Amino acid sequence: MSNDTSTPADTDGPTPAEQRKAVRERYSDIAANSSSRCSDDGERTDHDDQSRKMGYSDAELDGVPAGANLGLGCGNPTALAGLEGGETVLDLGSGAGFDCFLAANEVGEGGHVIGVDMTPEMVEKARENASDHDGGNVEFRLGEIEHLPVADETVDLVISNCVVNLSPDKPQVFDEAFRVLRPGGRVAISDVVLTTALPSDIHADPTSVASCIAGASTVADLESMLDDSGFEDVAIEPKEDSEEFIREWDDERDVSEYVVSATIEATKPAH
Repeated sequence: MSNDTSTPADTDGPTPAEQRKAVRERYSDIAANSSSRCSDDGERTDHDDQSRKMGYSDAELDGVPAGANLGLGCGNPTALAGLEGGETVLDLGSGAGFDCFLAANEVGEGGHVIGVDMTPEMVEKARENASDHDGGNVEFRLGEIEHLPVADETVDLVISNCVVNLSPDKPQVFDEAFRVLRPGGRVAISDVVLTTALPSDIHADPTSVASCIAGASTVADLESMLDDSGFEDVAIEPKEDSEEFIREWDDERDVSEYVVSATIEATKPAH
């Protein structure tokens, strides 16, 4: 496992403090101004249309509390996970709880799902949504994914949906994931990966970090981070068909020229 718990700020980009501020402000605003996923006449909203493009089924969309789906993310990590009844799942950057509720439906009453998010408004919204979820096996904690409020070796699966790229210290995120996983535990993440160098104006813009562009890493860098943290069986698979929805992320340019969604899987050694 890597011993370095801090990543030096990129002198050409925003500082870690600037990144965290931009991310917190963006998602606080989304939490405060989001609507439920159904319109007044019961029609599906753009949130569900976006999520369908990411691989969610109508059954999944209908199986979570109204308001949990904010149309965020870049994939469907629960589809990767092979969830089993009774497992404990941790969601990094859980937002309003969408993937947490899907995971809770899979692990059942004997399982447990923990969502961690650094934005108080998102945690509050997720807790409100939890009151509409029948399982009672979900909880949400305020915290940073670089410093998880979770005990050592208590989790079977770590999921995340387009959040690790937002962190200014990704090696520490993977170190923390390794720490909280039980031996043999696994990671199933949907995130964006960098496919070519970013223009300097995007790279230096904290807003572009907060919108899941400027913080993306290459596949090779992510593989090295996971390996350094101690994971094995690392598999990162870019999804070229994600260009369809990534093109919609910026009105001024086609950011799919620089990033693509990917599935990221790894396992903590059993011994």
